[in-house]
Order: sequence, then structure tokens, then C-alpha cells
Amino acid sequence: MSAPAPVLHGAVAVGEVLPSLEVSVTPTTVVLGAIASRDWRPMHHDHAFATERNGVADIFLNTPNQAAWFERYLTDWTGPRGRVGRMRFRMQDSVFPGDVMTFVGRVDGVELDAAGCGFVSVAVELRAAHPDRGERLCTTCAARVAIPVSPDDNPWSRTGDQWNP
Repeated sequence: MSAPAPVLHGAVAVGEVLPSLEVSVTPTTVVLGAIASRDWRPMHHDHAFATERNGVADIFLNTPNQAAWFERYLTDWTGPRGRVGRMRFRMQDSVFPGDVMTFVGRVDGVELDAAGCGFVSVAVELRAAHPDRGERLCTTCAARVAIPVSPDDNPWSRTGDQWNP
């Protein structure tokens, strides 16, 4: 199977819905994300600490782990030339092992900046579903992503005054 064609600026429209991404969360998903971000706090790897001391259902994804999942979701859609310029998210509930995370996004804006760089604004929701906890909205995210304006454009080559995310 070949890689999908990269998303080009002229082919994106406000209101476009991005393909969803579903990920089954395991304890390994949670712990490896914490290790990768050097987050040694026990609520991300010690079930007893998380449940008895913090009073939550289980260990849970940390903030950098969620940020990485949002970046992966966005660049899965854009292709390798998509470059996240800004990202802001608000965590409202935790993501636990046994959850199925579902990412869904929508294009809220499309623009070309003064340097000729194409940007899209995307609103993303991270929902988690679990047989015992039901489905819940865990995190919302607003991102500004640079995408190529033509097949030979590469936002990653922009520096200095040419890069204004």
C-alpha cells in the first residue's frame, strides 16, 4: 500500500472533517508516554498510587503524551510535510488503560500568510470510551498547521521571517 498523497493548501476547505483515529490504550501506552517525556510521577505508572492516593480510576496519560497523540493525528492527515505551528489544548478528563481514544477534527480556517505559507486551523476532540465509564470528552485542541501550497513546497524548509506560525 502506498502512502496517501500529501494534503495541499488549495484542496482544504473550512468545515472539512478529518478522518478519525482510534487507539486502544493499554498500560504500556500510558507508561511509555510518561517515560518518553521523563515524567516519573507515580500517577502515570503506579496503579495503587493513582487509585488510592489520587482517587482516580487507574494510571492515566500525561500531558506530553496527549500532545504527541494530537501531533500524530494532525500529521497523519497532512502527510510528512505538515508542520504543526501552534497547538493549544484543554484537558477535561483523564485517559486510562482500557479506554479507546478517538480523535476527530474539523478545519476551522484556511489562510495564506504574507510569506506565502499555507496554514489551516483545526479543532480536534479527543474522546475516550470505556465499558465501565462510558464515552466522555477528554480533551479539546486548537491547532494551526502549515501545509504545502504546491507539490514542491515544504513548510519544514521555512525559517526566520518565512516561518510565522
